[in-house]
Amino acid sequence: MIRALAVLLALSVSLSAHAAAQDVPSVVKYGKWLVAAGAVGMNVLAARDHHRAEEVFDALEGRCSGDPRLCDLVDGGEYLDAGTEALYQQSVGYDRRARRWLIGGETALLGAAAMFVWELTRKTHRPDNIPFEPEVRSLRNATGVGLRFSF
Repeated sequence: MIRALAVLLALSVSLSAHAAAQDVPSVVKYGKWLVAAGAVGMNVLAARDHHRAEEVFDALEGRCSGDPRLCDLVDGGEYLDAGTEALYQQSVGYDRRARRWLIGGETALLGAAAMFVWELTRKTHRPDNIPFEPEVRSLRNATGVGLRFSF
């Protein structure tokens, strides 16, 4: 993952001259893709940790249905059996990690969306090297369509 991020960073730095010609900072032009990829990666990691938490909790439920005495609770709400408590804490830990990955992923997604919108709303100039341009005119009872050639 780190190697891929380093390659993307090197690519964004090397392409900064191309971005400068279009009046969009290279941080926005290429950073939005890096942030969007990070959002996808963080959401994948959140799904992985959530799945692990479900697996551990299923093991806890199986342990409790096999021998209900292993799931007796003390006054503080903890399990009396150390193995059962360890499974529960492991499940809660995976859920917390999944929540952090999910919050990070959604925050990165909002950042990428903001960069996409910022780039799209920037005023751009028309390039001079368009060989022909379609032309549409509103006439009194018709619409005129044509081409304009510039040499």
